[in-house]
Amino acid sequence: MYTAENLIRIIVNTVLLLQVGPDWWMNAVDPKIQQQAARFSRRHAGSPWHSSQGRHGVYYTFLGDLGEILRVNGHLFLPIIPDVDQWIARIEQVRLPRNVVGHMNFPTVTDQRRIDVFYSDVKSLAAKLESDGIALRIP
Repeated sequence: MYTAENLIRIIVNTVLLLQVGPDWWMNAVDPKIQQQAARFSRRHAGSPWHSSQGRHGVYYTFLGDLGEILRVNGHLFLPIIPDVDQWIARIEQVRLPRNVVGHMNFPTVTDQRRIDVFYSDVKSLAAKLESDGIALRIP
């Protein structure tokens, strides 16, 4: 689940970097999401004995926030990911099962299948982008 979630972060970064530029975080993300990410980043920085989640704000967003970034910037994703609306729906469908896993509980068989399909679909999307000549960029 977390591999798929981070791959979504990389895809969001890649597309918005191409479409908006290096300041995409400041220009394409709702200030409330930016503030929340900054708060989580500061909290994490207060525990330097732990590994860093990443330096970019996108690493401090929730899965639902990633869906919201896709929704608000759908017009920027459409030329690269024509089924962006379906991706927003997929993210929403896996958001609750992801939280079950995140809170160290066991997903139902149905939720596990949903997570597995999401993982497979995200890997396929990343492979398609790369086959289209779009190099994925880790933030």
